[in-house]
Amino acid sequence: MKILQVLPELNSGGVERGTLEIADYLVKAGHEALVVSNGGRQVEALEVSGARHIAMPVHRKSFGSLFQVKSFRKLLQEEKPDILHIRSRVPGWVAYLAWRKMNPATRPRLVSTVHGFYSVNRYSAVMTKGERLIAVSESIKAYILENYPAAPPEKITVIHRGIRPESYPKGFKPDPAWTERWNAEHPGLVGKSVFLLPGRITRLKGHGDYFKLVAALKSEGRQVHGLVAGDTHPKKKAYLDELRAKLSEMGLQDDVTFLGHRSDVREIMAVSDVVCALSQQPESFGRTVLEAMALAKPVLGYDCGGVGELLGHVFPEGKVPLGDGGKLLETARLILDAKPEPIVPEGAFTLEAMCRATLDLYEDLAKSPR
Repeated sequence: MKILQVLPELNSGGVERGTLEIADYLVKAGHEALVVSNGGRQVEALEVSGARHIAMPVHRKSFGSLFQVKSFRKLLQEEKPDILHIRSRVPGWVAYLAWRKMNPATRPRLVSTVHGFYSVNRYSAVMTKGERLIAVSESIKAYILENYPAAPPEKITVIHRGIRPESYPKGFKPDPAWTERWNAEHPGLVGKSVFLLPGRITRLKGHGDYFKLVAALKSEGRQVHGLVAGDTHPKKKAYLDELRAKLSEMGLQDDVTFLGHRSDVREIMAVSDVVCALSQQPESFGRTVLEAMALAKPVLGYDCGGVGELLGHVFPEGKVPLGDGGKLLETARLILDAKPEPIVPEGAFTLEAMCRATLDLYEDLAKSPR
């Protein structure tokens, strides 16, 4: 088969990562993989995998993007893909409007993946126009059913995101050179319980609740230290300054370290005692939570969206009602004292399972009556 995936750009993010993973899997399985986007730093990685990239400005959130519809239809007529897979709203509209005017007997079959809890409106509804819909979690399926009743339940397939278990083995230890550098850079962590909060610096990630947790544990005489690993968008610099001021106000400036963007989050998780997931709004999946649990690191997280779903499957001991500071502290104490270890069921939430299920869906749709 020939599969064409379309998304805004190929930089960083879960949508981009999933697109590359599927393209790589398709090529290895003997299929042809095409990706349409405005480009980005991951284009090289895509092409190294054997997939083909077609540059098209389908990324701008403006009516001007609709001028790409005719060009996109021409592309579909020339390439004749078996499957057209839309992964984001703006390119979704471009692709859908192009596809809709094609001959129903010969046009590609249409798949869409709902990657997030989009705002509920006609703009977002394009993600439910596919002949088949992929929901990245049960939480996303429930969101679709609740907000888009025109989407038939039988069209929706839940395909959880996945990881390579061999990349996150239980008991993983960073190599000695990394460990030596880390200890030299962070000598104050020796003998302390380390709480890691991974994720971009945004208001949704729950930094305020995280600071209060560190303060409460410290007030009980526990030796704890917080690490925040995540990139700060230039537009979020003011919020980062606000967080630093908050730490000073709470007297925690020496107890929480901002690490900035890191490419070694796996290693940092491995040397942490607890990984936190305290988003104030539901996340669609929570891949970092899964990676931490695969490493057998306890995760302390709010029972909200995909994070709560993953914890329910693998580590219910770490689940806390959203915003319940008392329960958050109580659960942190229990984790520190009992040291429970999550065990991800063998074969569950793997990249292989995700890709295989996606290919099965493509094949099933390609064979089904139009």
